[in-house]
Amino acid sequence: MLKEAQGIASLHLRQAMDVKAIERLIKISQEHPLMPETYIPWHEEPKAEEIFLPEVLTSLQGLEIYNTLTAAQKLELGRHELVQVIASYAWGECLFCLFMTRHMLTLPQDDVEHRFLRRELIEEFRHQEMFMQAIAKIGGDPLPQTRMHKFIGEFSNKYLPADYLFMGSVSVELVTDVYGNYTRRNPQVYQVLRKMFDLHNIEEGRHILFTKALLERYSSKAGYIKRTLYSYVILMNIYFIRTMYVKKEIFERIGIENPDQVYKVAYNNFKQKFADNCLKDIVEFVDSWKGFNRATRWAWRRVLGAKV
Repeated sequence: MLKEAQGIASLHLRQAMDVKAIERLIKISQEHPLMPETYIPWHEEPKAEEIFLPEVLTSLQGLEIYNTLTAAQKLELGRHELVQVIASYAWGECLFCLFMTRHMLTLPQDDVEHRFLRRELIEEFRHQEMFMQAIAKIGGDPLPQTRMHKFIGEFSNKYLPADYLFMGSVSVELVTDVYGNYTRRNPQVYQVLRKMFDLHNIEEGRHILFTKALLERYSSKAGYIKRTLYSYVILMNIYFIRTMYVKKEIFERIGIENPDQVYKVAYNNFKQKFADNCLKDIVEFVDSWKGFNRATRWAWRRVLGAKV
């Protein structure tokens, strides 16, 4: 009965997708892969006028203290905070690969969906290697996760059902894509980073077809309680990621006095900037399957400052 149910679910998903379109995407991935080794000009060094992260996304921009920083400190602030973003992005990719592997185990190996996911996994692992190479290129040293971050990550990996893991993974992708779009479209940003986010954006575009179809499958079956739980899983994933971006140790590294006090004001400033600049797509995503209700709306406003 279980295999039959999984087969029916897979059939419905294939029907929701255009099989010819999937075959075309598989062919593109096989015949025209975007290889980070050749697509990204790793040999290029940062130019004097280039930055690492658009100022609007840094935690201190907009505060009075930001105007007291030297040009070198502003540059370093962007570098360290971008490293945290990229490292978090790589973590999100790992989480999504775990979900896809679980899902693939329910499918026949010659199934078109299984074949598509194999190609996607290949690309996602390349992305993770690309992110870590970029961190090394700009001399980054990602700060480790806290005990709470590790616990939440391990708990979700081990115990969350595949559909909850999928929702959490998509939310991380959507939020971090905002950073990618800001960065790759800003001509002031270091060319290697712009090309890295550009490559990721192109290949993630190929994955949207599968993501949307699977989202439709999960959300169409979800009642009020499950939609509420989905919403909270996404909320906590976003909060989890956001708290990895701004760190007291970064202010210590760039030589700011009173880093504890600066961290407190930076945290609150970044919370508001994050709500203003990074939540639009994720709010639309959750709203598309009616994830906002009396049980969830207040939490999104309280925890993330979302306008819902």
